[in-house]
Amino acid sequence: MSSLRAFRDPEFLALSGTAFARAQSYSTIAIALALYADAFGTTSSVEGLFGTAFAVVQLLIVLPLGRKIDTGNAKRWLLAGLVLNVAVFVGYALISSVADVILMRVVQGVGASLLWITGSTVVGEIAPDDGRGLWLGTYNQVGAFSSLFGDLVGGAMLAVYGFTEAYALLAAVTVVAFAAVFLVLRDNPGGRTDPEEATGTETLRTLLGRGPVRALVTFRLGLSFGKMCVITFLPIYARTAFGMNPFVVGGLLAGGKLTKALTQGVVGDATDRLGNKHLFVAVGALLYALGTVLIPLAEFAPAVFPTMRVSLPTFGGAIAAGSLLLPPAFFVLAGAYAVCGVADSIRLPASMALFVEEGEAFDAVAGSMSLRSVAWKVGQVAGPVTVGVVWDATSVGVAFGVAGAFIAAATLVFLFLYQESSPAPGAVPGD
Repeated sequence: MSSLRAFRDPEFLALSGTAFARAQSYSTIAIALALYADAFGTTSSVEGLFGTAFAVVQLLIVLPLGRKIDTGNAKRWLLAGLVLNVAVFVGYALISSVADVILMRVVQGVGASLLWITGSTVVGEIAPDDGRGLWLGTYNQVGAFSSLFGDLVGGAMLAVYGFTEAYALLAAVTVVAFAAVFLVLRDNPGGRTDPEEATGTETLRTLLGRGPVRALVTFRLGLSFGKMCVITFLPIYARTAFGMNPFVVGGLLAGGKLTKALTQGVVGDATDRLGNKHLFVAVGALLYALGTVLIPLAEFAPAVFPTMRVSLPTFGGAIAAGSLLLPPAFFVLAGAYAVCGVADSIRLPASMALFVEEGEAFDAVAGSMSLRSVAWKVGQVAGPVTVGVVWDATSVGVAFGVAGAFIAAATLVFLFLYQESSPAPGAVPGD
């Protein structure tokens, strides 16, 4: 398998550990949020704040963080992010109100930014020139497998043992990742020692002056608005509307992560060989819009699918067959999210590679990745709470329809802007 080539590098293995710890915790906590929403009887508007609180702090810190990574020691930032994430798990174990949930989402957002921006930047910096798509795709593939692991194991831990034990497992995995980075990763990987040569305001303006970057940033605004609604509301919808067990919710989410994990490294390799990365981005996004609008069809699932009982003899029988009812909605939601997983595997490696290529021209890969993240955070802040209000005012169908429409519209605008900014075949640069 082509993606296995990247794992021959010890530093890539260490960096993959940070992706594993980050993605596992994110997916496990997503299921925990559904349990908190059910326990506290929240409205869709409040549930939207779970996503917005996570994103708003990231929106504020990603650009200065990107500059710090470019001018400083990225290894130290990775280690700091891992330590902060252990503290986050302790905080989640002490939650007693909706306000506590929102506060911890803010802190979690800081830790996730540290790991995501730093990890992906370092991978892009130290990857071989002819294998960047492969390395970035495989790095994301590790995150996808870890997220799947978090869905299944995290969901089972929450269902059988509860919050404290689940968070203790997340903390243990994070400590192992800390040790791997500390012992294996080179000091100052890809860092810039001269702040004047690193990402600054002028460099960011120059990046935004490039047509392809503007197209990518505009696309990310609309995509994040819709996609974060799926990520935030799908597990909550499964729990509150259909009463799914946490382990069942984890299995539902795992289906989408599995399709994403199995294909992302291969697709990343294909982008290196075939080129036309912007077409990979567009096809993946439109497919994600399709998966999004399929989600509300779960309301009509009883007309097609039966209720099923699944008996799992694991955990000493602690999960009884009766607690693992698969309602008809499960099959519709699982299918819709599987479509979203395939869509992400098509889009993600190409999108990341395009941002890295643009940033390389100015020795500001972290700055370029920060722009990528900022664009995402704007939609991530606005999307969940807006769709939550729409849901409360109308229906689940309208809410997810709005999310899907934003993704589709952003994709069409991206294609137009990207094609307009690309030189015609045979043109001389500067013509």
